[in-house]
Amino acid sequence: MTGPMERDSEENEAERSEYVVVPEEAIQFLPAEWRDALQSKLEDGRAILEAVDSDIKGLVRLINASQVMTSLSYIHQRLAKADFNLTTEAFLEHDMLTSAFVVTYVRLIDGGVGSGVSRDALPTHLRQAHDEIIEFRNKRFAHNAGHRSVDGTLDIQFGDGRFEVNVTMRMGYYIRGANEWGELVTFLNGLMFDRLTKLLERLKNKTGHDWTFPSGPPPAWIDFP
Repeated sequence: MTGPMERDSEENEAERSEYVVVPEEAIQFLPAEWRDALQSKLEDGRAILEAVDSDIKGLVRLINASQVMTSLSYIHQRLAKADFNLTTEAFLEHDMLTSAFVVTYVRLIDGGVGSGVSRDALPTHLRQAHDEIIEFRNKRFAHNAGHRSVDGTLDIQFGDGRFEVNVTMRMGYYIRGANEWGELVTFLNGLMFDRLTKLLERLKNKTGHDWTFPSGPPPAWIDFP
């Protein structure tokens, strides 16, 4: 049970932790001593931010990459739990999820949003899986370039005054994704977090101020395996 003195202490602490956001346009209407103090802090803050402009741009790129990383993790989670049976629907579901995984993986690796992960940065035993994903993307999912997992034959027969065309298609894919894909996703998650940690530490060293980033469990709709 909380007594009156404890409640007063909690209320005082809450008051001390409150802050007010003042638009820059409104500073001119504040009392002179407040205006001068805020203007001084504003100028100091701008000077610090200008000095670390390149690092902040890197932070923006890394945050953009984190969205791609989140998508990749979610797609892999869906693929790894996909139902499998010998039906057209099951095949198309795997093909769709595999396509999404492969394209998103290459989007993250290639650094289109400034992330970029070189092949040499990956653990040696995962590089073959990485190469296979790149080939999947380039020859099967982004272009029809004759990937070995896709094959077809055309059989033409003539009889009764007509040509009869029969087509046989063979398409291969990993059931619930390749075993190494989950390890790749886990490694990339750790790599992105490590980059963020190092960048925030560099900003702290350059500015003399702590830099923090919200962290916590993933959203409820992401049920990581």
